[in-house]
Amino acid sequence: MANLFIRITDIISANIGHLVDRVEDPERMIRQVILEMDDHIRRAEAGVLDAITSEKQLAHELEEHRHQSEKWREKAEAALTAGNENLARAALVRKKEHDGTAKNLEGPWETAVDTSKKLKAQLRQLENKLAEARHKRSALIARHRAAEATQHIHKTQKHFQKGLDTGDTFIRMEDRVVEIEARTEAVAELYDESSDLEREIDKLAMDAEVDQEMAELREKVGQDKI
Repeated sequence: MANLFIRITDIISANIGHLVDRVEDPERMIRQVILEMDDHIRRAEAGVLDAITSEKQLAHELEEHRHQSEKWREKAEAALTAGNENLARAALVRKKEHDGTAKNLEGPWETAVDTSKKLKAQLRQLENKLAEARHKRSALIARHRAAEATQHIHKTQKHFQKGLDTGDTFIRMEDRVVEIEARTEAVAELYDESSDLEREIDKLAMDAEVDQEMAELREKVGQDKI
């Protein structure tokens, strides 16, 4: 029982924050520690119940022998009153037997009472420590998550800050965009110029055809007049 309480105390006294720093999954570690503490306390509780049971059994046995002692005293007195001294003496012998047994039980019973009180007090303290650890668990988990979030933000800020400080990535992107825009404008301009030229050529061809037809039409009209 003593070793069990020492083990529980060691767990509760452990620097959980230090343990958290050494594991990859602090939340899982914290929960495992709490579960281990709870398991040990449940076992300690069973031990305390056994100690209390033993105390009660000794108390009951002691009380029974005291009761029998008084009972045989009364019988001895009754026998002596009746004039039967031998029977009274025999009753007193039985009384002394119960007195002796009761006396022998007093020491163990007192020790059991003291042990039960100490174990119950220690168990209450451990249960209070466990309740405190559960509260700390919630706080530690919240702090761990906040720390991870802060670390992630710092890494992200550092990453972006590095990009903003050098400017290489954004400069290259901007240059590429400008190049694409210039190429697009050049293609559009070239297309417009080609379209204008084609329209001019088409217009010249059409004018030539019109002139040809006009010439033919004049020739025909002139012949008709003759």
